[in-house]
Amino acid sequence: MIQDSWEQHSHWWQREFTRGADPEYEEQILPLLMDLAGEGGRVLDIGCGEGQVSRLLSSTSTKVFGIDPAWSQIREAVRRSTQEAYSQASATALPFTAGVFDTAVACLVFEHITALRQAVAEVSRVLAKGGKFIFMLNHPLLQTPGSGWVDDYISDPPSHYWRVGHYLVEQETLEEVQLGVHIPFVHRPLSEYVNALSENDLQLERMLEPSPPAGFLERNDSYRAAAHIPRLLVLICRKR
Repeated sequence: MIQDSWEQHSHWWQREFTRGADPEYEEQILPLLMDLAGEGGRVLDIGCGEGQVSRLLSSTSTKVFGIDPAWSQIREAVRRSTQEAYSQASATALPFTAGVFDTAVACLVFEHITALRQAVAEVSRVLAKGGKFIFMLNHPLLQTPGSGWVDDYISDPPSHYWRVGHYLVEQETLEEVQLGVHIPFVHRPLSEYVNALSENDLQLERMLEPSPPAGFLERNDSYRAAAHIPRLLVLICRKR
């Protein structure tokens, strides 16, 4: 179901989130990736979509390989390619031999993957010892399904607070991200991600929770009101 959704809605992604259309990518995600993946070498972009992360990283890397399960994304990635290589493949069955990559990147991908541990095991398998895994997620706590602003007019004085949804409940939801565009998301607690990394010899070195960028906050008043609520979680791991 997840792969079919991305095949069906790839044009939405290519239109709304690439080529400067999305301020979170332009002002935050892409600069962070450029900084964190600066070691170069051979880089794997997991869930590459139409390749904007791969194209960015190819300027400082020996070689960048992008994989995505959706053919519609891979075809567009190849069309827009500068010097990267692309292949249609699943994160749970990476088509590479063990230890061939210096860096692996997964940018807002694993919240769309059902078989978490299988995918994390594959990342560990293809990374060389000492290799880096840059793992970006929609924040599992603060972006839990059902989270959002609550205006409580019963309390005295009235209060305005950010409600966290059923954080400990692992669940797959089908979210309408735009009129007629439904994308499956898998919510799981942060501990599930951290434990899966640890079990597969990926040691957490740093964790980042950046504030939403200015361009995103300017889109409407409710975004500005949530300036202190991080949308992005970044885990930087090293293969032991």
